[in-house]
Amino acid sequence: MPSIIQRKTDRGVPLALLQVASGEVQEGKSFREVAKSLDICHVTLYRFHKKRLRLESQGSHTPPRVGYWTPKKVFSTEQEMLLRDYLMEAADLYYGLSSKEVRKFAYELAKNYNCKFPQTWAEKEMAGADWLTTFLKRHPTLSIRRPQATSLSRATSFNRTNVKKFFDNLSAVLTKHEFVTHDIWNMDETGVTTVQNPGKIVARKGTKQVGSVTSAERGTLVACAVNALGNSIPPMMIVSSLLHQQWPSWLYWHSKWVWVDARGRLFGLPQALPEPYQELTGVKGAADSGQSFLPPFCGGD
Repeated sequence: MPSIIQRKTDRGVPLALLQVASGEVQEGKSFREVAKSLDICHVTLYRFHKKRLRLESQGSHTPPRVGYWTPKKVFSTEQEMLLRDYLMEAADLYYGLSSKEVRKFAYELAKNYNCKFPQTWAEKEMAGADWLTTFLKRHPTLSIRRPQATSLSRATSFNRTNVKKFFDNLSAVLTKHEFVTHDIWNMDETGVTTVQNPGKIVARKGTKQVGSVTSAERGTLVACAVNALGNSIPPMMIVSSLLHQQWPSWLYWHSKWVWVDARGRLFGLPQALPEPYQELTGVKGAADSGQSFLPPFCGGD
């Protein structure tokens, strides 16, 4: 059975037109005469008029239901809106639910609400894939996204207070030291991941980035640095060391291994360092002294 059924006809008479035709029949005109004048089926008019008279005799002023009936839904509109809000809030908190988790949660929710659901839900203990497809179509604010692995420390630290404090400190440092373009460097990392890759989740549509909490964000790193003028230094591969407490990290740079202590000092540097790297580390003649200092985000984990 297809999950989406396309209508092949445009049958059906509007309610307002049937009410006008039923009023003319009540005035004494025949069904065929009214149906022919309004270009509708006389059988449809006859059934609508009989239903209308029956409802009025019962004291109801609600008009009969006409047209195609909507398919039966497991949840009401209010229940689906609560489920939609819950899924969006969970994704905003970096704990979004995958497609299978949403289907299992919908089954538990249907049992809790005492809703009528298909027998296959009870057999598999989850909602069907067709239900999830139609649920996403009824709520276009949701979509299936692939989140970016986000460590728990970043998820909890990225807030308004910390961001404001960072930019206040940055503004103070730039004003105090009067840095020029070649003094401003941007270092970022990209590398082979050694942590789990999160699967797709149901999240809010339109958001630029979606995250999911993992034990860590990346494993082995390849760090690169570029300044505001476009100059760059050779990439460095950073490998965390779990065997030696004195050297928490190792660098592979300029075809040579360099180790980093807990304070961010480099040991075993090549004999010739390019000028941009000496400016980046803040130590002139680092190769002669045999050690240098990295910014806090470069050393250790």
